[in-house]
Amino acid sequence: MTSGGAPVTGGPRAGRAASAAGSRPTPHAAGAGTPVPVTPDAVADDVADAVERAWREHWSPVLGLLIGQFGRPDLAEDGLADAFVAAARRWPEDGVPSSPGAWLLTAGRRRVLDRLRAEAVHRRKEPLMVVDERTRALAAETTDPGAHVSDDRLRLVFACCHPALAPEARIALTLRFVAGLATPEIARLLLVQESTMAARLTRAKKRLAASGIPFATPPPERLDERLDVVATVLYLVFTAAYHPTDEPDPLRTALGDEAIRLVRVLDALLPGRPVVRALLALLLLQHSRRDARLDDAGALVLLPDQDRGRWHADEIAEGVAVLRSVLPGAGQAEEYRLQALVAAEHATAPTPDATRWDVVADLYAELEALTGSPVVRLARAVAVAEAAGPEAGLALLDGLDAALPTHHRVPSVRGELLARAGRPAEAAASFRAALALVHNPVERRHLEGRLAATGP
Repeated sequence: MTSGGAPVTGGPRAGRAASAAGSRPTPHAAGAGTPVPVTPDAVADDVADAVERAWREHWSPVLGLLIGQFGRPDLAEDGLADAFVAAARRWPEDGVPSSPGAWLLTAGRRRVLDRLRAEAVHRRKEPLMVVDERTRALAAETTDPGAHVSDDRLRLVFACCHPALAPEARIALTLRFVAGLATPEIARLLLVQESTMAARLTRAKKRLAASGIPFATPPPERLDERLDVVATVLYLVFTAAYHPTDEPDPLRTALGDEAIRLVRVLDALLPGRPVVRALLALLLLQHSRRDARLDDAGALVLLPDQDRGRWHADEIAEGVAVLRSVLPGAGQAEEYRLQALVAAEHATAPTPDATRWDVVADLYAELEALTGSPVVRLARAVAVAEAAGPEAGLALLDGLDAALPTHHRVPSVRGELLARAGRPAEAAASFRAALALVHNPVERRHLEGRLAATGP
């Protein structure tokens, strides 16, 4: 148990494709790239891996191109999702194209055009050519030429964070479009019900489609207007890398790498902004421990048990240096600065026993006063328990079950503290409650082990 995990707060995977009837490639539907022949024995696994890799690498850039061309985020997302379904169906027969991104872009464009045709026929108002001309004009008007935001993915983040949308809608929409996160995962990240999140996403996409809001990167002089929401999105993208999912692997370090890369690009684009500098320090310090979070068998390794020799010392040094450049302040920048200070306490302690838990507890108290977040209270309870004993930590958990009803870490932390306090029966009950809420199989195995160690 530790408060030194990911910051206090993917996409759908295609199913295994059926085996192909033969290894001979045929011309593929979208016509983009040359197929790479694969054997019948290997095709299912190869195609599944290729589709998953394409999702990680091409979802956001291709979606941005489709939105730029057609000006319809709702149709662009649906069309690209259909393209991935088509890839899972066609690539086993045709072979994986040498340029998956181009294949997906072509297939996605065709599906968006099909939907535009259906809309035009349904409305009986205008022929397809008029729709095409209008969407081409929208694309020319809304696509950022890259003069001031050269990174495709960061450009899409800024475009999603339009001030005409409610802040929570901007965040959810960006996590869907840019990171390709599924609705249930976005809901867990933002601590809301899945049905609430689905409705929020639907409303945001409909508003974009119906209102004529330009889905565009703002001009240079207006980038700062969206900065706080952009920073929140990048923070959550990183958090998703370490957030429990339904997948076997609890860590998605590539997603963490990408979040840090985008924050670096943002820092270069808008230098000296405290919110960006504090966020960069936080993410570097958290990410530095990625190689020690799992053992060779894939089991979770809690912070006190991690091999500190596997931590990335260069990232810790950079994170601490960046943190020193951020002065105390207010608002979101101060939230990230306080979290980074906690991460620095853990990252610079030479041994677990050298951790200054009283300092960590005080930092979390400041953060809780600033944010009022129940998740911060949970982290504070852990730190207080380390500094002042389990009973002191347990007192801080009062009321958190109501505030975080679907968060398995509340009963999990309670179980740990009850076990330390010599109350095994109550600890076992709490671990069972946590098991009823946990989603990730690796975390489930950890909780099962703790339950077994607690006794009947």
